[in-house]
Amino acid sequence: MRKLEKLSSFKEYLTLRRDSGDKNVGLLIDGPNMLRKEFGFDLDLVKEIVAEYGKIKVGKVFLNQYASNKLIEAIVNQGLSPVIVAGDIDVQMAVEAFEATYNPNIDVIALMTRNTDFLPLINIAKENGKETIVIGAEPGFSVALKNSADSTIVLKKHQQPHGTV
Repeated sequence: MRKLEKLSSFKEYLTLRRDSGDKNVGLLIDGPNMLRKEFGFDLDLVKEIVAEYGKIKVGKVFLNQYASNKLIEAIVNQGLSPVIVAGDIDVQMAVEAFEATYNPNIDVIALMTRNTDFLPLINIAKENGKETIVIGAEPGFSVALKNSADSTIVLKKHQQPHGTV
């Protein structure tokens, strides 16, 4: 199991992992849980980190109906697909992750969340031969979720870099 701690720069990360092979990645982001102002994450950096595991073939950010047009536009500009959900975001994201698990064109499931609700999905994906990555942040990053994935990336709060959503 590869466990990665805080990445202060992408260059530090590159020294940790370089073998992505020809894998296809499905990246699913829990927007309300992870794209918070207090975290200030740069989605370009997240995409670069995930790209080290393979080519991102599916990139979706799940948002609630209160997401601003500015946030939606920023996500589209990042090359990701916003998915606006009127109900529980976790349910829609779980359905998409389950579908990716059974998609023969996806080798790696990357979930950006801190939520334990996705623990069963990680286990199902692994049982079906998918590599799993969980990307989260403190505070509130589930220990069980961190320990269940093949790789864990813990992002820490940083200054608002260029391109931050």
